[in-house]
Amino acid sequence: MTATAPKILQHLFHSIVLGALLLIAPPHPARAADAAFTQFIASLWPEAQAAGVPRATFDTETRGLEPDYKLPDLILPGRPATGAPSQAEFVQVPADYIKDASIARLAAQGQKLMQQYRPALDAIEKRFGVPASVVLAIWGRETDFGRYTLPYDALRVMATQAYVGRRKDQYRGEFILTLKILSDGVVSRTDLRASWGGAVGLTQFLPSEYYKHGVDLDGDGRVDLWHSVPDALASAAQQLVNKGWQSGVRWAYEVQAPANADCTMGVPEVTKPIGEWLRAGFVPVRGQKISAAEQAQPASLLQPEGSYGPAFLTTKNYFVIKEYNFSDLYVLFVGHLSDRMKSPLPFATPWSASTQLRTKDVEAMQQGLTRIGLYKDKIDGKAGMQTRAALGTYQKSAGLKVDCWPSEAVLRSISTR
Repeated sequence: MTATAPKILQHLFHSIVLGALLLIAPPHPARAADAAFTQFIASLWPEAQAAGVPRATFDTETRGLEPDYKLPDLILPGRPATGAPSQAEFVQVPADYIKDASIARLAAQGQKLMQQYRPALDAIEKRFGVPASVVLAIWGRETDFGRYTLPYDALRVMATQAYVGRRKDQYRGEFILTLKILSDGVVSRTDLRASWGGAVGLTQFLPSEYYKHGVDLDGDGRVDLWHSVPDALASAAQQLVNKGWQSGVRWAYEVQAPANADCTMGVPEVTKPIGEWLRAGFVPVRGQKISAAEQAQPASLLQPEGSYGPAFLTTKNYFVIKEYNFSDLYVLFVGHLSDRMKSPLPFATPWSASTQLRTKDVEAMQQGLTRIGLYKDKIDGKAGMQTRAALGTYQKSAGLKVDCWPSEAVLRSISTR
């Protein structure tokens, strides 16, 4: 036997053992899932073809495409639901989300941009009836006036959400339209970056919104939400108009609520003319004058921190902005930033030192309120208008202090019912 024989036998033994392990080991779950994902993407070709996507574009853009299982809000077999804990609008108290220093910085930048893009903004105001400060505030909140680089590849986000997201059907359509954006030559794949939810461009549009609301304001023959500020701002204005924006109407009025104010009335369904709210004891802050025409406008009460912190009378346009991003804090941020571009004054009433319950605790509260028949909306862990109003109704029935704010003490009380 030669000196190399033991080594040959050793290699042969290792090969036999490795082969045996491969035979008994189950396939790698990620590999299996990715194969299924590839098959799923291939199955979407007929829909892409119907939308006008060329076969060459479909093949090129989907070749090697892999799911991103680290995205939030996915439903993955064998894993707990991820939820969307990173969305600040739903996990931060108002004082943390609407920080005065951030508002002041963005307002100062917005004032400069208002001068830089004056011709385009004048055209937007004239054509759509949406104030320049409002579309600038949306741009500022969405991407910090273009300074924030969106972190994800849009096509991969849409594909993943269509495959294992909570809204598969919606994202299936968004995936197809993302391919269409690419095939139409609107923007390169490199520049087509997105949030985890798939929104793209300076003012954060889903691809379906791009095709519904996109405006070519600069007249170069294409709608460019990535590099053309006039197009992006005009498209934001068009989206607001298409969702019901009323020209000449403020987004909201900050008021001082009377001591006997019923916080359970703070839902969109309870709407009265502003003048009626004023006669009930709600007082405009800083002696603000509200005209007779304004007093005739319908408005709803909003108390973002229940009986604590600022109170607002919200108009139709408040809810139009909320259609852009379904969060009260988002609308408050955009509306207040818009106002701050014209006036340096912060909210007249400061935010309280409230604390925000964890998402799972708010979910437990919503489940408890549903069980006793006081809450009929989504179980989503977000302490929005409907949750706060239902909570206030429970506090009334239980003989507790009525403040419409979710706390651990109220959660414990509901849990024992």
